[in-house]
This record gives sequence, C-alpha cells and structure tokens, in this order.
Amino acid sequence: MKLRGKVALVTGSGRGLGRAYALKLASVGADVVINDINLDSARQFQEELTAPTVMEEIRAQGVRSLGIQADVTKKDQVDAMVERIVRELGRIDILVNNAGGMLTPFERGFASTMPEEDVRFIFDVNLLGTIFCCQAVAPHMKAQRSGKIINVSSQAGVQGNDTGAIAHYCVAKAGVAEYTRLLAGELGPYNVTVNAIAPGVIVTSRAQVQFKRGVDPDLTAAEERRIPLRRLGVPEDCARVVEFLATDLSDYVTGQVICVCGGMVLSPS
Repeated sequence: MKLRGKVALVTGSGRGLGRAYALKLASVGADVVINDINLDSARQFQEELTAPTVMEEIRAQGVRSLGIQADVTKKDQVDAMVERIVRELGRIDILVNNAGGMLTPFERGFASTMPEEDVRFIFDVNLLGTIFCCQAVAPHMKAQRSGKIINVSSQAGVQGNDTGAIAHYCVAKAGVAEYTRLLAGELGPYNVTVNAIAPGVIVTSRAQVQFKRGVDPDLTAAEERRIPLRRLGVPEDCARVVEFLATDLSDYVTGQVICVCGGMVLSPS
C-alpha cells in the first residue's frame, strides 16, 4: 500500500481511462477524489461499474473518496475544487490531469480548415484545463515539499500525421507535453515531480461507442497492424504507468513524457 495516507485528484474520472487511474491509485492505498463535468458519465457510454458510483467503487477498497462535479476549463471551479480537497481531506499529494479528449467532429479537424470554436474548445479542455489544475495544486505541493503531477498527453501530441487531421487536438496535446517539461523544471527544487503519459490506441467505453474501436473487426485489424505489439491498448496498460509515476518508484523521474502505445511511436504516421 505504497500510497497509504496520500490524497489523489483524478480529473475526468467518472468513466474510462480516468476511472481506471482512480481505481489503480485506490488499490495501492490512496484516498481518491473523483472529478468530472458529469459524475454519472459512465452511463452515457454504457460503462459498467461495480458499485452505484465510482466514489463507492473507491471506498470499497478501504480508502476515502469525494466526488466533485466541476469544469476544469473554468479556473474558479478548479480553484474551489482544490481548496475543498485540502479542507476536507487535509492535503493534496497526487494530481492526474486526465480530463480532455478529441471531442469535436473528426471531419472538422483538418489543419487548414478547423473552425475557431472547435480550436478554442479543444485547447480549453485539453491544455488550459491541465494548466489550471497544475496551478491550483502547486502552492500546496510546494508548501509540503512533495507531490506528483501526472499529465495526460497523447500519441497524437508526440507523433504527427501526414493528413493534417485532428490538428487542434495534436497541438493541444503537444502543448501538454511541453508544459509538463517546463513545470517540472520549476517545481523540481520543491521535490515535486511532473511527468506525462502519452497513450496510443486504447479501447475505452467511449472509443467503443464512438469509433467502434475493438468492436469492428476490420478496423481493429487495421489499427493493430500499426502497432508493433500487435494489439490495442486497454485502460489497465495506462493505469500501471500512472501507478509508477505516482509512487516512490519514480522519485528520480521528472520532466518525462512516457508513450504507452505498444510501440506505435516507432511506426510511420
């Protein structure tokens, strides 16, 4: 129970990858705050829980949990969320900035034509939300001279493509990677590590519903051919790396962007 007594905040953890990160941190002893813009979001994509809510799933592991519905693109809501965590749970040790995603129509995402409203929305939810959350926890981590910040970039932010597709998402996730490096440099003297993971093709409940990932055999086969390990990722693949970055196993690791992609980063776009 490496994280016993630690308090973690996982944004966008009402379902999918965020929920997997929250459950993993709870399994090694952390008290976990579940944040989402909709705490009941698992129902939207028919994701099955083992309890009525994610918070109850966390508590079933013998640790504390809060559920806070807040929009990470609103700085005042983020600041209020972190203050509540410190007030009610006593501290904040771990932040996983998971909220985000490619949440606009694919066909509108090409570099030369993407509309302004899509660009601003994707930047807000992926990059600005990450920045706001990091800024909110930084004073507390600096004061206690310890902390682990784990941002979520994407394979799309590490490796380009030759079509110009999902350009706003790629740029936002590349921004997360660079912000991670900059913040790591600033917070290093306070014994706060800042790293990022860059997931590749992961089968989540949303990906199954929206993109038929892992459902359509032809699509699955085509995606697997691009991956040296020849399989799609599952949330647990990413959650294990989050566990590493949240525990003392990674105490001398900071400013890194770790690709969790089955080797996809080695392949041409």
